[in-house]
Amino acid sequence: MQSSSGRPTPRPPFPSRNSKSANLPAVPWTRKHFLTVEDLSVAEIEQVLATAGAFRRILDRRVKKVPALRGKTIVNLFLEPSTRTRLSFEMAAKLLSAEVVSFDADKSSTTKGETLKDTALNIQALHADMIVLRHSASGSPRYLSERLGIPVVNAGDGAHEHPTQAMLDVFTMRQHLGTVKGKKVVILGDILFSRVARSDIHALTKLGANVTIVGPSTLVPHWFEPLGATVSHNLREALADADVVMLLRIQHERQASGLFPSLGEYTSMFGLNQARAAWIKPDAIIMHPGPINRGVEIDSALADSDRSVILQQVTNGIAVRMAVLYLCAGGQPEHVAPVE
Repeated sequence: MQSSSGRPTPRPPFPSRNSKSANLPAVPWTRKHFLTVEDLSVAEIEQVLATAGAFRRILDRRVKKVPALRGKTIVNLFLEPSTRTRLSFEMAAKLLSAEVVSFDADKSSTTKGETLKDTALNIQALHADMIVLRHSASGSPRYLSERLGIPVVNAGDGAHEHPTQAMLDVFTMRQHLGTVKGKKVVILGDILFSRVARSDIHALTKLGANVTIVGPSTLVPHWFEPLGATVSHNLREALADADVVMLLRIQHERQASGLFPSLGEYTSMFGLNQARAAWIKPDAIIMHPGPINRGVEIDSALADSDRSVILQQVTNGIAVRMAVLYLCAGGQPEHVAPVE
């Protein structure tokens, strides 16, 4: 069986059921690649989140594996360090019954000067069905998508976008808030070099949230305002009425020069500690895409507190990535029946 795009249609993840979810948008998924949140319509974001919702319920079952991508081979082409995202994509693919090959950059021909294009073309020639790419160069997933015949999924490209992180962030916010429309989300930290911040701003503003970005003026420039975010350099004012506080780490690996005097001074001015947490509404949640620098952007006790949903983000990431892999392989949201 083939989809309208000509690609073989994956098995429905729930073959014993034939019902459709009333919560899913009645439009087909047509994207072959998953490159940016900026590209997505509101309806497409809802399709990803609804499909992820069904897969998230599977993660609570005793048997978590479904046959949706049986016979497919997915290559994780990670050319930057990663723990959560790499493991999450690997677990997601395996739970969909796909074969997974994780690329070891340090032992590959990239160390001999092979280009990204040639590496990817060779992976395609080896009959891989999909590539999940993380790369330090912004735009590299789109570059590959224009040169390969197989789907490309962006697992983070430079300081550009991290679209699956944004989807799992919104998914987690909805679990706690019901909706993000009209809610205030504060993103605190290194916005300038953060691909997570860019993808979150695109997703949240499209869904009607009020996004405020806050931090040192050198890391939170006003040229983010055209994306729909409010820029602030006053931490107390920004936190006062927030429903969500998202912490970001300082990304030294992307900074060509120091944009603030020291980590200690950053922490003293913008780190979220117990005293500053008192400025936040009692029911506000605390999030972080990881890795956490405990004692720098957030106190260790707050990271482990009841207000923190950081580990829930990690779990939800598997469901979101199952949804993205399933849809990019040609699956349709309406084939994802609700699980009782």
